Amino acid sequence: MSRFVLGIVGIVGTGIGILTGANVVSAPQQPASSSSVQYLDGSAVQKERAFSPAVITKGGRIIWLAGQTTTADLNGKSLVGDFQGQARTDFALMDRTLKRSGGSLRNLVTMTVFINDPRYGDEFVKLRHEMFPDGRFPASALITVSDFAQPGILIEIQGVAVIGE
Repeated sequence: MSRFVLGIVGIVGTGIGILTGANVVSAPQQPASSSSVQYLDGSAVQKERAFSPAVITKGGRIIWLAGQTTTADLNGKSLVGDFQGQARTDFALMDRTLKRSGGSLRNLVTMTVFINDPRYGDEFVKLRHEMFPDGRFPASALITVSDFAQPGILIEIQGVAVIGE
């Protein structure tokens, strides 16, 4: 059970900011003297797979994001069977939620990503590079599951963000 929970927490930090039909614009992280975020430099493989081995935070507000799934884009168009569209929209919805809390995807420190087909793994890694172009990748886990709670879902992203005070 604890390995599963750790896997989930790790995955939450994995997948971020992919938007169907629009670009996700992240607000810059506001540095505060009472909080800090340090992304540990990863190995070549970790950088290639777009995740940090660890993210160290001190202070700030912690935002625990529920698992995000969707079968429709932001305009209501069906995304059933469209992995890229679902992943991008999940990231856009996460970014929208974080902006309500004064942050953005840039504040994500860890993610757990669930996919229902391991063949989507490399595609997701490319999207994660796109979402974090500065190389400040969240810690992450990418887990393949047999199915989701709703038919048509191909990916679920859960995350934790830390927003400066």
